[in-house]
Amino acid sequence: MAISSEDTTKIAVCDLDHTLIHSDMLFENLLALIKKNLLYVLLIPFWLLKGKAYMKNKIFSIGEVSVADLPYNHGVITYLKQLRENGYKLCLATASMQSTADRVMEHLDLFDEAYGSSPTQNLKADHKKRFLDSEFGEGGYIYIGDSDADLKVWNGAAGAVVVGRNNAFISKVRSLTKVLHTIPGNGKSYLKTLVKQIRVYQWVKNILMFLPVATAHVQYFPDYVQALWAFFSFSFIASSVYVTNDLLDLSSDRHHPRKRKRPLASGDMPLLHGLILSPSLLILGYILAIFVVAEPMFVLVLTIYYAITTAYSFILKRVAIMDIIVLAILYTIRIIAGSAATGIATSEWLLAFTMFIFISLAVVKRYTELLVMKKNSKNQLKGRGYEVDDISLLLGIGPASGYLSVLVFALYVNSPKVATLYSNPILLWAIAPFMLYWITRMWLLAHRGKMTDDPIVFTVKDKYSYIIGFFILCIALLAKVI
Repeated sequence: MAISSEDTTKIAVCDLDHTLIHSDMLFENLLALIKKNLLYVLLIPFWLLKGKAYMKNKIFSIGEVSVADLPYNHGVITYLKQLRENGYKLCLATASMQSTADRVMEHLDLFDEAYGSSPTQNLKADHKKRFLDSEFGEGGYIYIGDSDADLKVWNGAAGAVVVGRNNAFISKVRSLTKVLHTIPGNGKSYLKTLVKQIRVYQWVKNILMFLPVATAHVQYFPDYVQALWAFFSFSFIASSVYVTNDLLDLSSDRHHPRKRKRPLASGDMPLLHGLILSPSLLILGYILAIFVVAEPMFVLVLTIYYAITTAYSFILKRVAIMDIIVLAILYTIRIIAGSAATGIATSEWLLAFTMFIFISLAVVKRYTELLVMKKNSKNQLKGRGYEVDDISLLLGIGPASGYLSVLVFALYVNSPKVATLYSNPILLWAIAPFMLYWITRMWLLAHRGKMTDDPIVFTVKDKYSYIIGFFILCIALLAKVI
């Protein structure tokens, strides 16, 4: 660890952003400000005209975040505790506002002093070096940091502790001062982090876009190609929404046992990257929609989907029951999008069936989340409009909606339309018991606490769902050809 009780320099100064925490407080507060009221964004240029320090002060004061929720770097905290045991005075020095520095110091109960920016001075780079030199004397402290801006501080410091950087950067620091210790980053592949963040595994939901082609028994190959391009367009748009949703849900995700591991919530992906990624995916999705799919109705449906999901991210997900209905609508819109992309009309039976079954799955999602909260002795689902006592209500709504989807399917089997698509439609009745079993089993697992909070992803990994799906497909094929 390169810590010695005989060191003459007994002052250690630690940076905050991407050093003590795996995040950036400016963007943390900016996102909190946006979540509070999107119109604040229009004021930022006017605040900036009065100087960066003034702008930061406004953002921090309006968009204040809880320091207890921040993704702390436990490797740095452990090292700081070792320094303290060796008699070091520990100081926090950050470009974040003084109020934030004070709250972090109080929360961790680790630092002796905390220094932050003021409305007139941004405590970063040269400003930070001059301040620390005036407080402790040049070369009177070791400094723990991570960024290019910290190179200014390390120039003349008694020693350096470098956090999460590569060998090339560490060599730069060595040219300025003695490197006492290095604390590596998380070691995760950025490509894997990116794939995880845009939730490629969630793209399986967009397979619903192929249902209009499949259920109409279309054999024209170009229609499937058109549906495939629409699938990628829709997937990029959906991923854009996932990133936006994660940016707005940082606080609530960090309270969730699984969601806290998401790249943005955990700090594995910088918030700035998320702010760039979201519009980039949106633009890419629309490029595919306009220039490749080139169906005006598909672009319209895509825009409606994006508008509804944006409203969901900002408002509707916090309204109990409404959020469930909106989630079911978003699943159904995927089918409508597939129809719009290929020009193949969607059956009203298919829309009614999917609406009911996806309401059931949306309720599974909320029910599972509440069950986790109950096990952790929490009374409310943070960021949602539900309390633990609502579990019994959801347990009534969910299975009932699933069984209604089976009823719709039974009515479809008896409809005149089915006779035009199947040679022996009476065989389709054999599908109903499999559907009843699958829906009941999903709810049984959810009730036992064995369901993940995303039933679609659970289904993709569930071997029994594949077996049931195989039998349903075989029955449908027999009804078609016999």
